[in-house]
Amino acid sequence: MKKFLPTILIISLTFFSISCTKKQAKQDTDNQYKIGIAKVISHPALDDVEKGISDELSSKGIKVDYDYQNANGDINTAASIATKFKSDNVDIMVGIGTPIAVALVNAEKNIPIVFSAITDPVSAGLVENLEKGYKNVTGAVDTIPIEAQITEFRKIYPFKKLGFIYTSSESNSVSMAETTKQVCDKLGIELIQSTISNASEVKQAAESLVGRVDAFYTVSDNSLMAGLNALTSTALQNKIPVFGADTTSAKEGGSLYVMGFDYYNLGRATGNIIIEILNGKKTEEIPVFSLTNPKDYETLIDLDVAKKLNFF
Repeated sequence: MKKFLPTILIISLTFFSISCTKKQAKQDTDNQYKIGIAKVISHPALDDVEKGISDELSSKGIKVDYDYQNANGDINTAASIATKFKSDNVDIMVGIGTPIAVALVNAEKNIPIVFSAITDPVSAGLVENLEKGYKNVTGAVDTIPIEAQITEFRKIYPFKKLGFIYTSSESNSVSMAETTKQVCDKLGIELIQSTISNASEVKQAAESLVGRVDAFYTVSDNSLMAGLNALTSTALQNKIPVFGADTTSAKEGGSLYVMGFDYYNLGRATGNIIIEILNGKKTEEIPVFSLTNPKDYETLIDLDVAKKLNFF
């Protein structure tokens, strides 16, 4: 059994009840809504978002016929899923992850679209700003406080050369890479990057950085998270600590120190946005939801990894 250092965690759940306590969804007792939920790839964080959405709607007694789809990291599949949802005339489309959300928005301009687990929806062209939705699109973001995280990680291990692997074709990941570079330049850290196109390339990318970096830093890049075990095993074999921003994907072990969101709760918040739309609110009137309170974060330190790295 993995042993994690317990930390103080208080997760604010107040966002689950925004507007839902005031009115119930406009639904006849015999009626079911049809909702298409698509994720770009399957990994623990995105799976938890998906579950959080369905649990939130279920907790409000809303009957839904779900069409769950997985693009398995393939852009062409993502486009086909978008076409399927459109032809099936679903009531709401949900895109978990940047590529699938972009595919949905490119395919449909009328049916409401809700995105989730996206760091920079503005750069991805999904909305114009975070203050409100745009046309038929709104959603929830998982913006990462990169500078705060790296500063915290260096308190226990003052690395000078940081390895960073990301998917070059995903705008969300490119944006985080640029921000991480700016933060590292500010903090006097050399960021050494390696790009991938899919999860199968993670191991090779990690091996290419061995001997060149003091530590690895992982963010919520979908292909990287799907191949996270390849990175953590390579890093551990070479006594290199891995720090990360996705606690959900790191719970199986391998990363030394991780700070991030509980993606299940992000899913619950996304479910609440869907409820608002079912209640008749226009997408353009719903602000993009973001977990900005420090209380919404959780922290994991893997004691097994710390021991193997001779941290104590």
